[in-house]
Amino acid sequence: MPGNLSVRCECGSLHGTVRAVSADVGNRLVCYCSDCQSFAYFLERADTILDAYGGSDIFQMSPAHLEISKGREHLACMRLTKDGLLRWYANCCKTPIGNTLRTGQVPFVGLILNCLESASEGQSHARLLGPIRARVNARQAKQKWSELDAHDRAPASMILRFMRILFAARWRGDHKRSLFFDLQTGEPTATPRILSDEELRRVEAARDAG
Repeated sequence: MPGNLSVRCECGSLHGTVRAVSADVGNRLVCYCSDCQSFAYFLERADTILDAYGGSDIFQMSPAHLEISKGREHLACMRLTKDGLLRWYANCCKTPIGNTLRTGQVPFVGLILNCLESASEGQSHARLLGPIRARVNARQAKQKWSELDAHDRAPASMILRFMRILFAARWRGDHKRSLFFDLQTGEPTATPRILSDEELRRVEAARDAG
């Protein structure tokens, strides 16, 4: 049965809700790609975001499920490069929120589960979002990926399942109900910060040394 989960940045300046979610409305996965790792190091939160192999726990869903009721002015986004994903976070305390594509026409957000309030709700998270369906981009993991029950790429079955979810969300008009993009202009609601070459080198050096 669908339920609600509370969203809260670490310092409490940003609050929100993920509404009417269940394992049926999204894909829960762990991503080991170097870019997700770099985002964690950019936020200086690798120790709390990443698992021992460098993975981020993510729930892919429609952004229409996500509302921010307090502190929306703290919502910021960045790109590792000018062509990279938009990576959203609370700039008050650098709590990760999620990843979106560069256009709001695709109703998608990869919600990073660290923003869900309190570890004490772990059982509720698992109950509502379901088990991890796949571990992907394993060749970029920090330790031997052969030790993981993981894939170098997302399994075709998971991709097909999520495409059905995306098409349904688009048909419902969920792209018009995203807090990440302005409905009139189509532009991100926060101006993306693109890392300079020097900034990116520093982040990647920290990632590779971690």
